[in-house]
Amino acid sequence: MEANERDIINVKDLHVQVKTDGGSSTLVQDINFGIKKGKILGLVGESGSGKTVTSMSILQLHDKKKMDIKGSITLQGRELINLENKEMRKIRGKDIAFIMQNPMNAFTPVFTIGHQFIETIRSHTTLTKKQAKQLAIDVMQSVNLPNADKILKNYPFELSGGMLQRVMIAMAASLNPSVIIADEPTTALDLHNQLLVLRLLDKIRTEYGTAILLISHDLGVISEMADDVVVMKQGRIVEAADVLELFDHPQHEYTKKLLRTRPTLYSQKQPYTYML
Repeated sequence: MEANERDIINVKDLHVQVKTDGGSSTLVQDINFGIKKGKILGLVGESGSGKTVTSMSILQLHDKKKMDIKGSITLQGRELINLENKEMRKIRGKDIAFIMQNPMNAFTPVFTIGHQFIETIRSHTTLTKKQAKQLAIDVMQSVNLPNADKILKNYPFELSGGMLQRVMIAMAASLNPSVIIADEPTTALDLHNQLLVLRLLDKIRTEYGTAILLISHDLGVISEMADDVVVMKQGRIVEAADVLELFDHPQHEYTKKLLRTRPTLYSQKQPYTYML
């Protein structure tokens, strides 16, 4: 999948090596893709294929003393590789939001949801505490999280994993980022909450025009959500196509293998239905 100037996020010739006592070891190489406004790109592959290394490169979260990153990663034309940490911190959260696999890791257990939500907003804006709280409530209501006032008073351990994941997505959406990176956002959830989270991401990309990088080993999830798909194996892209083409006419044997073993988000009798 060729990246071009119209892409919100553009990865070109990404090559990442880890430095060891014995030399260097390549983690990913020749990675090229782009995501346009309001589109979802599915990044799939088994554990160790290089998906998370790629996403961490976009976020510039690698230890630069141990990692050697070459190539180009641009956000709306701005180069991110080798950007100063101070500048990159301004971008993370505001322009590029990150949704991780385990929502409990995203929250500090000793502070309420409201404290963490409000501070996240205030760290990237000039809003007062009162204004930030109102924005948090408005966003939670817009993504169909009931009883927003009550949720803000809760501590993380008082909410279920599915609810925490939805709060984390609301936090990501609150600053209207250009890009959301969702790294295995449904892995720890039951089927019902998987569907809720995926529909919530779809709602955000539709209403806000957010570009989403959806990372998953699960082609069932990708088939439901993605516009385009990149398949990775052992640090390389082995296939890239729009989602219908990839599922109907897979070209690489590895893709065919993944397709044969994919689960489905539907029950045997009928799909889950719910209101968002």
